[in-house]
Amino acid sequence: MRIDKIYTRSGDKGATRLATGEEVPKGCLRIEAVGAVDEANCAIGAARLYTQSDGVLDAMLARAQNDLFDLGADLATPERAAPLAFVPLRIVDEQIDRLEAEIDALNAGIAPLTSFVLPGGSPASAFLHIARSSVRRAERRTAELAAAPGEQVSGAALRYINRLSDLLFVAARHANARGADDVLWVPGGSR
Repeated sequence: MRIDKIYTRSGDKGATRLATGEEVPKGCLRIEAVGAVDEANCAIGAARLYTQSDGVLDAMLARAQNDLFDLGADLATPERAAPLAFVPLRIVDEQIDRLEAEIDALNAGIAPLTSFVLPGGSPASAFLHIARSSVRRAERRTAELAAAPGEQVSGAALRYINRLSDLLFVAARHANARGADDVLWVPGGSR
């Protein structure tokens, strides 16, 4: 891939192109899903400003950011009846398996929850919760796209984005001294 020019003026009238070359409105469900995935990636990038001292966690987040570009490419290349001139990049089960192994590794040694966790504790944890909620929005947009008539989203793409929010939740607890500094919800505690 080579990008020489940042602005093309091709989107000045409210349309953009999918990886297939198909022109679509910038507000269509597919572009909304791709944009939400991009926002989630940005939120993880911001969280990584606070995770650099934890090499294991930071490496997991770096892989997730790369995977989110894969997911964006997957979503930007809808499956159509006409064959493509290229092999589309798709999320694969191995990426989901890796996320599940990373979740299990981070979660080992963290005490089970006794209440819901409020976002906060450490800066890393707070930003990981922002990233988690951004990923949840991307998941909702992707699921909405998958449910739309005539649209398709692979099961692997949906599983990946769902599992990523789980990873970020566990990562936020890990960043809070392995759960010791979690801020717990106290039902009715501020009445």
